[in-house]
Amino acid sequence: MAGPDLIPADVRARLKGLRLVSRRVSGALGIGQHHSRSRGAGMEFAQYRAYEPGDEPRQIDWKLYARSDKFFVRESERDSPLTAWVLLDASASMAQSDATRPGWSRLQAAKVQAACVFELACRQGDRFGLIAVSGDRLQVINAGNGTRHRDRCLQVLSGLSAEGSWPDEAGCRPIWERIHANDLVLLLSDDFDECALVLIERLAVARREVLNVQILTVEERDFPFRDGRRFIDVESGAAVLTDAAAAHEDYLRAFAAACKQLNLRLTSAGIRHVPYVLDEDLDSPLQRLFAQGKAHFQEST
Repeated sequence: MAGPDLIPADVRARLKGLRLVSRRVSGALGIGQHHSRSRGAGMEFAQYRAYEPGDEPRQIDWKLYARSDKFFVRESERDSPLTAWVLLDASASMAQSDATRPGWSRLQAAKVQAACVFELACRQGDRFGLIAVSGDRLQVINAGNGTRHRDRCLQVLSGLSAEGSWPDEAGCRPIWERIHANDLVLLLSDDFDECALVLIERLAVARREVLNVQILTVEERDFPFRDGRRFIDVESGAAVLTDAAAAHEDYLRAFAAACKQLNLRLTSAGIRHVPYVLDEDLDSPLQRLFAQGKAHFQEST
């Protein structure tokens, strides 16, 4: 059964120009010097094999079918074998949305962006997996490839709800067991949990290629409030009363300083960090992370 299509048509169209790139994998192999013997969707033809359910129709050699009346799939050698993991924050704070679009939350945006990563990896013939963190519960889909594996990941994504807080170090242990050296890890989160930040810093130190999309609401960025407000932390229950109009400028300064500090912290750990706000195009953080991936690697070698 096909998984739900979480990707809007306009976003899907813009994915055509993207390719998942890992600096670690590319750096290990060199540019144009070595090829993986892994088979997948690539540029250089390697062999034919019999069609199997779940294979992409575009990989079928239709000319060979016309001659043999049998379906064969063209396999290619891939330049950069990659295992990509989406580490998705589904804690309670990810349910936050904006007053201008109450039904659209951080988690829903994260689901679409995760689906985009799975689609790109599937097109490339790469392996990909999902780890969703929701309170003290981890939902893990081990790395695999192909359309059936993608659809399984999409089914899990579709059923996720935001609840609880980020687990402690012991609760994150299964993440370490799944994600191996040189794997690519993308954290989709609001980055408000210190435990999540510590985890990705440790992953980066342990030779994982770590990327981070911080998902923010419009109200967090603009603080448009002008009346008395009571702000409640959905994970801790702590409440703060404030005169929003009087606090406006101080809040914007503090918010900008916090964003700068976070960027410096993650960049110093070797983590590529991209902020994303809910009124931006859903694929914009992936465009920033991967559209210039090849150029970024060339500059760093």
